[in-house]
Amino acid sequence: MKFVAKVYVTPKPAILDPQGKAIANSLHSMGHSEVLDVRLGKYVELKLEGDSEAAMRDAVEAMCKSLLANEVIEDFRFDLSGYEEGSQQ
Repeated sequence: MKFVAKVYVTPKPAILDPQGKAIANSLHSMGHSEVLDVRLGKYVELKLEGDSEAAMRDAVEAMCKSLLANEVIEDFRFDLSGYEEGSQQ
């Protein structure tokens, strides 16, 4: 079975995010006063092949904890779905 995992990594709420603040300030200066806060993160898309969705969830969780996210300062979440070759994911 083939899967695609969409991983989102963001700074933890207690961690300062100077890039996010810079973006928020720029948006405010451009007249977008509706923006309250910006947190800048990372998006990683993984195409995987494995026997079961449960095994792939465990594998993606392990990848996030060991490499994709620094759990001291970052949170992560991911969506996992099956796909067929040639489909637009």
